[in-house]
Amino acid sequence: DLSNTQAEGLIEHFGTVLADNDGKLVDSEYWGVKTMAYKINKNRKGHYAFLRSDAPAPAIQEMERLMRLHDDVMRVLTIKVDEHKELPSVQMQKRDERPERGERRERR
Repeated sequence: DLSNTQAEGLIEHFGTVLADNDGKLVDSEYWGVKTMAYKINKNRKGHYAFLRSDAPAPAIQEMERLMRLHDDVMRVLTIKVDEHKELPSVQMQKRDERPERGERRERR
């Protein structure tokens, strides 16, 4: 089990990994402990974080490699984007500040 400070320390550690490989951590958001959709390694809850980076492919690959080897990291998802939005992520916005969702379809 990981504490919040240990999870935030991991975020800083992986930011350092990027910096050591000619990349940089533009922004990071710690989303806290959340319930996962399914158990992973007998865990029902996990710490979630969002890292926004500007780094070459080898730096990202090295960070992903180290994340896979780290015992406290269960899952990683890396997405390449053309440009970063400066707003906080949707997860960090308050519910009333989020854009409207589309209407649901009627169930049959």
